[in-house]
Amino acid sequence: MQVKSIAGHELTPGKTVKDHIHVEGTELHVPHVLLCGEQPGPTVLISAGIHNAEYVGIQAAIELSNELDVSALHGNVILLPLANRSGFENRTMSMVYEDGKNLNRVFPGDREGSEADKLAHMLFEVFIRNVDAYIDLHSGDGYEALIPYAYYLGDTPAEETAKAMIACVNTKYYVRSRCRTGGAYNLASVHGVPSVLIERGQLSLFSREEIEADKADVRNILRCLGVLPGEAMRYPKTQLLEYSDDAPCTGCWYPEKKVGEVFRRGEKLGEIRDYFGRSLFVEYAPDDGVLLHQCASLNIIEKGPMVTYGVPTDDII
Repeated sequence: MQVKSIAGHELTPGKTVKDHIHVEGTELHVPHVLLCGEQPGPTVLISAGIHNAEYVGIQAAIELSNELDVSALHGNVILLPLANRSGFENRTMSMVYEDGKNLNRVFPGDREGSEADKLAHMLFEVFIRNVDAYIDLHSGDGYEALIPYAYYLGDTPAEETAKAMIACVNTKYYVRSRCRTGGAYNLASVHGVPSVLIERGQLSLFSREEIEADKADVRNILRCLGVLPGEAMRYPKTQLLEYSDDAPCTGCWYPEKKVGEVFRRGEKLGEIRDYFGRSLFVEYAPDDGVLLHQCASLNIIEKGPMVTYGVPTDDII
């Protein structure tokens, strides 16, 4: 039987690889870890740091790469603890340092494009399309307040498996996404790889509790997929329809609600004022919902993130 290879390394049972892969046509190098289980099973990809200031997932992935034991694995676990390394090393928040692009908006990328395009192309061609399931770890950037929740993409060939994976995530809410473009997990799902995105942590902070919660979710999903032994826990959660409103202008932002708060239609969610304190725009809730994440900095930028909220449905996992 032919041995599967990823990133130029054969997935030989019992093998561990820690290496960097070069992104052709750039100076970028991406760290990756291959943990090859001693028993056969699926290959699962775990990525973090696509947004390089979302530190909870980055640290969780680093720790998992040293804690998962290949002798206990049925299959393979591939970890990308820091997909956007240059952004991390230059503290650019969500952007790739070399071209200022948001990496999670350019998938599937372009081999002939700028650095972010080339990086996304490599991540998809080398890793994402060659695995059986995918977990992408995110959190709130330096200006984003956020509550824990998770995404999977609906209406895809892998939806039932992705739905089983998301049931293993210990959050109160989940979103059955409708967005099919731009993001890594979205693209994977469209191509038949069951995928989930976990949001946990905010404001580029990282606590031990949040890191352990991310690690517990990943291990639980691995149990669900049969990669780790034992029975997976299922956590009931409410499905939300997600809506996002970007800022219509630049100015000072004054939110009225905290993330996680439930609000009613017509309630004030926040206000943008100019540098003399005069009102420029007031955001009112168009429907009943729960605030998932929002801009938490005083400055807000035209067409930049302002509020994202969810409207509950009757669907509960």
